[in-house]
Amino acid sequence: MLPEAFLTAGSSSFTEFLARHQPELLPSSRLADGVLSDHVAHATTIVAATFPGGVVMAGDRRATMGNVIAQRDIQKVFPADEFSAVGIAGTAGIAVELTRLFQLELEHYEKIEGTPLSTDGKANRLATLIRGNLAMAMQGLAVVPLFAAYDTEAGAGRIFVFDVTGNRNEERSFHSVGSGSTFARGSLKKLYRDDLSEDDTVTACIQALYDAADDDSATGGPDLTRRIFPMVAVITGDGYRAYSDDATAAIADRVIGGRMTRPDGPSAPVE
Repeated sequence: MLPEAFLTAGSSSFTEFLARHQPELLPSSRLADGVLSDHVAHATTIVAATFPGGVVMAGDRRATMGNVIAQRDIQKVFPADEFSAVGIAGTAGIAVELTRLFQLELEHYEKIEGTPLSTDGKANRLATLIRGNLAMAMQGLAVVPLFAAYDTEAGAGRIFVFDVTGNRNEERSFHSVGSGSTFARGSLKKLYRDDLSEDDTVTACIQALYDAADDDSATGGPDLTRRIFPMVAVITGDGYRAYSDDATAAIADRVIGGRMTRPDGPSAPVE
């Protein structure tokens, strides 16, 4: 027999339901004792870029703990639902937990309302979850995800960025988050065009991650001996699709081959 709380009509938000009945299970309910940022794993660089017909998201595979590599093959790009994805940067454990809660939030809404949440609604729900983590962010355990989606109503890919307070902004072409984001964004500024094909957009994102790893020690570059390459996901009108390891490796090998003759990457036109 289910408890009465499960049989009572309420909000379509699973997070609000959990906050009302078992708030101790929310990630935001656990405050750290002191500053722990140097003792937990941090996920680093995520990039996303739109192209005609969709959006690409890619992330490097390294997690760091202070000056130590905590993990070489961490997953940083997750499907949120059929038409959206989340890339995580910041405190890895909390980011993964928040992403799972976000996935459940979207699934719960669809079951209660009988229709998927709009793209703007998804971004707003994620902003609310991030805002709930503000107390832990002030203790050095920040989570700064990147959200990408294919808007079925607009028929286009969209990218949303956040700060630790949950402030939400939309980027219409490309963006990056994490410790190597400055270098990745600079790379995409030179390589991105709004008429790139899906394959060229994926290649530009991998070039950007390579440039980030070239200048940021917390961002992992291609690991040729272990065959560890970035994670890539594409979202189009057909839904979320993760690139296989072999498909990503083939593109990464082309990028690395080009770097053998031009270590700083492909040149962009001056004009």
